Amino acid sequence: MFKKILIANRGEIACRIIRTARRMGIATVAVHSDADASALFVREADEAVRIGPAPVSESYLRGDRIVEAALATGAEAIHPGYGFLSENPGFVDQVAAAGLVFIGPSAASIRAMGLKDAAKALMEKAGVPVVPGYHGAGQALVLLAGKAKEIGYPVLIKARAGGGGKGMRRVDHPDDFADALASAKREAKAAFGDEAVLIEKYVEKPRHIEVQVFGDNHGNAVHLFERDCSAQRRHQKVIEEAPAPGMTAEMRSAMTDAAVKAAKAIRYSGAGTIEFIVDASEGLRPDRFWFMEMNTRLQVEHPVTEMVTGVDLVEWQLRVAAGEKLPLSQDQIRLSGHAFEARIYAEDPTRDFLPAIGTLHHLKFPASGAEGTAIRIETGVRQGDAISPFYDPMIAKLVVHAADRSGALAALGAALRHTEIAGSTVNTAFLAALAADADFASGDVDTGLIGRRQAALTALPPPSAEAAAAAAVAASNASLTPAGADPWDALAGYAHWSPVRRKVALAYGETDITASVQVKAGRIVVEIDDLERPAPAAARVAAWPGHVTVFEGAVAHSFKAPDPFADAADADAGAGSLRAPMPGLVKVVRASVGEHVSKGQALLVLEAMKMEHTIAAPHDGEVAEIVAEGQQVTDGTVLVRFAEA
Repeated sequence: MFKKILIANRGEIACRIIRTARRMGIATVAVHSDADASALFVREADEAVRIGPAPVSESYLRGDRIVEAALATGAEAIHPGYGFLSENPGFVDQVAAAGLVFIGPSAASIRAMGLKDAAKALMEKAGVPVVPGYHGAGQALVLLAGKAKEIGYPVLIKARAGGGGKGMRRVDHPDDFADALASAKREAKAAFGDEAVLIEKYVEKPRHIEVQVFGDNHGNAVHLFERDCSAQRRHQKVIEEAPAPGMTAEMRSAMTDAAVKAAKAIRYSGAGTIEFIVDASEGLRPDRFWFMEMNTRLQVEHPVTEMVTGVDLVEWQLRVAAGEKLPLSQDQIRLSGHAFEARIYAEDPTRDFLPAIGTLHHLKFPASGAEGTAIRIETGVRQGDAISPFYDPMIAKLVVHAADRSGALAALGAALRHTEIAGSTVNTAFLAALAADADFASGDVDTGLIGRRQAALTALPPPSAEAAAAAAVAASNASLTPAGADPWDALAGYAHWSPVRRKVALAYGETDITASVQVKAGRIVVEIDDLERPAPAAARVAAWPGHVTVFEGAVAHSFKAPDPFADAADADAGAGSLRAPMPGLVKVVRASVGEHVSKGQALLVLEAMKMEHTIAAPHDGEVAEIVAEGQQVTDGTVLVRFAEA
């Protein structure tokens, strides 16, 4: 077994690998960018090496610097985690050329499955069912549009390289094909350095079910059952579970057999995932699933498989890479209970899931659940850390396990309600709403569920009167607890003639709240809109200068204490402006100065956190100024200024 490994990744991924390595007595080396110099994974590793500035192209994608760091620290092997260089065969070759071990599949296996078109051709040859579509080399617009017409709308444009929904567009009508193709190619080029796409038939009620496979260098290959990843928004997984709801023995046998056949076809070694698209319009049927792609790496959602099988997949990766055989045979792998994983992101579901940034001023996860359930938190951040615009905005993965699906779902909902995050907009309320959705709860889920219910799932209830009162108390610093040992300190709220009133100004969104807080007869009383309310005794509150967050269930209500000295001139200057909703790069500008635009018209495309976001006109008007293509902008930067009406 290895004595020291280098982890070529960051965040919760690196923390996860470090945990298993430490248990196995293996020393770890972290590599980091300037932005991650004080990150949790850097502190957790035994050693750390700086490899470059914040942009991934200058740090985490620099295979040469990573290999140099491994050699300089005496590491024997490199674990790529998932993402970044984990599916880059050129990096595998670099590692091997340096005399190091790549903890993952061979470069040949990655190349075989790295391009979706070639992978589908290989799978067809191996007898694995593939989805109908065009997987050829031709990329001309007229050719691809013709193929889409032959396949029949709706179709799905997919980048042939990479994954994660990047470079993917659903097209319902021929008139929309050209724009969708151009956008998909731009996004694919930016994410993977390859703009080539393939066209597939869009399955009307699709479920995304994948099978975890594992192979070794001795010709063995097994599966560790399936995961259902159908709960998606914009082709990004949101909640994953294992096993898949509604799975029959016949369907499981057909899917897992096909998955193992796919792994063996490329002599696969290490952890991998075979992804299938399933037509669930008539339930789960063995003749209604097709191969989509293979992820030749460990998956973000691997903890749900670990929870239902009791297997540490990272340990298996290390053992297989060290030349050992698979620790268990197929008949020794058992399925037990049910598990869910919810991805907690810094994002704003009410604004179409736009990524968010901010400092995590308050961070609290539940330590345990009800009897018979287990909770596992996978995170790479601590309270006080900042969410950076340079990387994926995931804060944590919340994983639960119980004896059956209903118990696991109840545990997930409870865990989300007891998760407290303040300082950045997060998606916990949305996740809780999804977990409580009737169709999701019954297992009747497909990849379009969130899109169909998005308005309801992302709607936030207003704060209750109790929440507003709790915020006012927190902002006023009123307390019944003596401030010190002095006898006078024990007289909380005391004044000579009457109880002290503290005026508090708050803002909740666009709503201004004026409250008064005082201590009367040994209790704190809050007055809002001339109504007196006792302060809630058990409110869950996080406060820091200028801000108060009150938690009601899974909802985090954020209040601001407005600064009376704020620059009003800046606000006036922005009255006729459209500002950047997040930091990013202006990729495309589609309007010009002097042009009259209509409400809803696309004005520019902003690339942020590896995704493209179209910025549309909020109203009719004439463009007076517009940002230039290629400009890097920050949150709040004026993108478009409109002429006065």
